[in-house]
Amino acid sequence: MVHKLTLGCNALFDRYGLALLRNSLAIVFFWFGILKPLGMSPAFDLIESTVYWFSASWFVPFLGFWEVLIGLLMFMRRSQWALLLLLPHMAGTFLPLLIVPEVTFIDPPFVLSLEGQYIIKNLVLIASAIAVTGLSGVKNSMSQ
Repeated sequence: MVHKLTLGCNALFDRYGLALLRNSLAIVFFWFGILKPLGMSPAFDLIESTVYWFSASWFVPFLGFWEVLIGLLMFMRRSQWALLLLLPHMAGTFLPLLIVPEVTFIDPPFVLSLEGQYIIKNLVLIASAIAVTGLSGVKNSMSQ
């Protein structure tokens, strides 16, 4: 009984898991991104203090449009293109750990603030985007 249930669940996961992961990434990037040009992002101050050499008035909306584009590309199943945009963007998201550690850490190097946790979770976004891109290629080649 348990074995049959496990096999049934695994079949569902195999059938829908990749699409769920890709669309989840798309939603996150689109949602977080669209808030930036609308002036509603809670990350505005963190971005402004991190990349102080750029004017936040144009740079934060620019980042937002970049994220929206990543989300749209994921929705359109263009994960290779999304990954090309995502990787340099995600590299930049780790800058606050170095530039404003007083904001990202409570007790360096291990006790992160909420902002620091928000940044570290980007490792999951990166790994997910890589998995979606890799698995999409495998599924596409199998269907041909």
